[in-house]
Amino acid sequence: MEIHTADLCDAHEATLQVVAPMFSSYGGRPAFGGPITTLKLFEDNSLVRTALGEPGQGRVLVIDGGGSMRCAVVGDQLAQLAVDNGWAGIVAYGCIRDSKAIGGMDVGVFALGTHPKKTVKRNTGERDIPVTFGGVTFTPGHYVYADEDGVVVSPTALL
Repeated sequence: MEIHTADLCDAHEATLQVVAPMFSSYGGRPAFGGPITTLKLFEDNSLVRTALGEPGQGRVLVIDGGGSMRCAVVGDQLAQLAVDNGWAGIVAYGCIRDSKAIGGMDVGVFALGTHPKKTVKRNTGERDIPVTFGGVTFTPGHYVYADEDGVVVSPTALL
């Protein structure tokens, strides 16, 4: 599936939400998209491991990490879980680590930045609830598309 967010914006301007430009691409797949699954957490990635350990079926895991720049919510082991289980990508409103290794994996990973420190493990957070950041609400079951030009969200599949 070829994804061009600029073309999607041109064709579906009335129905798309465009995320504020804040993300960098770290995964080996520079463009990706699929149905949204969400997590809301803060400096605890226990639920990330649980979610990515399940069959992804081409979905995108959207992680509202509260924008924390104090630790990483995704590392190479979790990214490898995403690859192994068929996730199309991860959009993290927070940091990742092991960026060099993740760059060689066939999964899309967008994040605010990198940080070498791991999170604590408290098993806290929420799953499959609407989350809002970057001026956009990510609703489970809606669709997200990402490429070099940005991230867009649609209530329906566009590709």
